[in-house]
Amino acid sequence: MTTTATSRPTSSRPEALFRSLLRTMGLVRHVMEPFFARFGISGPQWGILRVLQRAGRDQPGGVRVTDLSDRLLVRPPSVTGLVDRLERMGLVQRATTQRDRRVRRVRLTPEGRKLVTRIRAGHRRRVAQIIAGLDDRQQQSLGELLGRLHDHMAGLAPGGPGNSGSKTVGKRK
Repeated sequence: MTTTATSRPTSSRPEALFRSLLRTMGLVRHVMEPFFARFGISGPQWGILRVLQRAGRDQPGGVRVTDLSDRLLVRPPSVTGLVDRLERMGLVQRATTQRDRRVRRVRLTPEGRKLVTRIRAGHRRRVAQIIAGLDDRQQQSLGELLGRLHDHMAGLAPGGPGNSGSKTVGKRK
């Protein structure tokens, strides 16, 4: 960090980039929340519904809350609260498995699947509107840069490559 003539610290490039990244993420949430609110859900609830929709193909019995937590990079208690609200709305259900009755899995209800289908078409358009601020070359560059940053941060995360910990966080597919 450097100082100006008035002895105020100025930001380093990494700090300025990090603040810019955080502000941009905040704006994405700010732009997307009204979209999700039209369907009676929040952005984090959409994340759960989308994971369950994708997992439904491979895991028709549902997904454990800890697996949802890992996929969304959100702490299990937060996921549990979101699942509770989605369950009260009739969009997801919890069920025990035959093999281990202690394990509870979450899956979409028929109403939840219908809602995901309704949201997806508009979601694609909204995301396209957001990304339209960049031309094709810039979109490609941003994708590459975000991929590199993701891989680097996955290595810094507890349990990431080269770090000790119990879980690997943030795997890219």
